[in-house]
Parts: sequence; C-alpha cells; structure tokens
Amino acid sequence: MSEEIFISVSSNETRVGVVEKGLLQEVFIERSDTRSSVGNIYRGKVVRILPGMQSAFVEIGQARAAFMHVTDLMDGHGVFDRDPGSENPAITELLHDGQELLVQVTKEPISKKGARITTNLSMASRYLVYLPGSSHIGISQRIEDEEERARLRDIVMPICEPEE
Repeated sequence: MSEEIFISVSSNETRVGVVEKGLLQEVFIERSDTRSSVGNIYRGKVVRILPGMQSAFVEIGQARAAFMHVTDLMDGHGVFDRDPGSENPAITELLHDGQELLVQVTKEPISKKGARITTNLSMASRYLVYLPGSSHIGISQRIEDEEERARLRDIVMPICEPEE
C-alpha cells in the first residue's frame, strides 16, 4: 500500500495530510493560537439544572460551565433504552446538583456561552471508533477484505458481550 504524508508548517498553523493510493485519506490542522477542546473528555460536576429547558450546566474546568441538553444524556449508544417516538424523561430524573459525570466536548465555547457536551463518549483512531458502553461493533470501510473484517469482529466480540 502506497502511503505518503505531507506536512506544511507556518508560524501559526501546522497542516498534515495522509495520502494512500493517490487519494487524500486524512487531514489534520492545528493552530497554535487556538487549541480545540472538541473531543476532549472531562470528569464534570453538575452545577445547575434547568428543568424548563431540559438542560444542565456542568463544570469541566473551563472559563464557563459547559451546557448539556437531556438528549445529550440519552440516545447515542443505547445507554438508555427507550421506544422510538417516546418523550424524553425529565432531566431531574437523570441528574442532580453535585453529580459527577464523564463527558466529552462536542462544540467549542462561543463568546459568552460554554462548551456543548455529551455523555456519549467516542474515541476515534485510524480504523476504529471506540464507544464505551455500546455493544455496537463497526469495522472501518477502509478495510475491504471480508476475511480481515470478520477476523477483527471476532477479536472485538468478546469485549462487547455483556457479562452475566
């Protein structure tokens, strides 16, 4: 497999491109003046619940408390089982002040607003996305060989099966 890495560095930005078989596969851009927090995982503490908005503010160590809607606690990886079309439970049934949560930033803070967060964690690598708490097994479409896909699925399957 032919693979090339292209790197461009300037005073305020570094760009990296990964090319396989003549096609751009990945691009990474890092700016020195602004570090992104999207994807970062924090242990947060609920500081305020807004039942009317079905949302909560969670302190994660940034300048402003992060924002989380009730849907950011649910759906995702099947952590909460519910019927399609059913209403969301009240956020006060799921959270309480002072509760600690493991959260991931999904949107950068803007102006006077804190970051948007979720409890649906995901950690991506080149061929795998790890979804803690999920039983879903997904194999990258970049792996085209069906035997290799089956082999990888067999390796991961015992990890994802619920313990009895």
